[in-house]
Amino acid sequence: MEASSNAEQLYNAYYMQVYSFVMTLSHDRHLSEELTQKTFIKAMTTAKPYEGRNRASELTWLCTLAKNLLTDEQRKQKHMQPLPTETVSPGDLEQSLVDEDEAFRVHRALHGVEEPYKEVFQLRVFGELPFAKIGLLFGKTENWARVTYHRARLRIQERMETI
Repeated sequence: MEASSNAEQLYNAYYMQVYSFVMTLSHDRHLSEELTQKTFIKAMTTAKPYEGRNRASELTWLCTLAKNLLTDEQRKQKHMQPLPTETVSPGDLEQSLVDEDEAFRVHRALHGVEEPYKEVFQLRVFGELPFAKIGLLFGKTENWARVTYHRARLRIQERMETI
C-alpha cells in the first residue's frame, strides 16, 4: 500500500513538469502524453527504484527516464520512415551537403565533450530549454546552467578547430 501511495505522490508532484520537458523536446502533444505516462510506469515498475533524498533529484531522474524513452521512440520512428521520393536540384544538394557536413562536424565535436557540458548544450540547443529549467534538471541554479552552456560552447569550438 505504501509503494502505491508513494507512486501516486510522485505522479501528482511531477507529471506536469515531466510532460512539459518531453513536450519541449518532441513538440508533439500526443507523443509527449504517451511518453510521460510510460515514464511514470517505468519509474514505478523498475527493479531499482529511485532512492534519492531531495526533490530536484527525483525530477532529474524522471526527466532522464523520459529523455531515454523519447530517444528510443525517435530511433524506432527513424527506422520506420520511408525513403524520400522528392528530387533535389544540384544546387540544393550542394548546399544541403555543406550544411550536413557542418552539422556533422558540430556533432562530432559535441560527441567528445564531457558531461555535464554535453547534456547542457544539447538541452539548450536541441531541446530549446530555458536555462532555468536546465538548472532545475540538474538541481542547480539558472546561472550554473548559463555558465556550463558557455563553457560547453567554448569546448565545442576548440574541438571543431581540430576536426
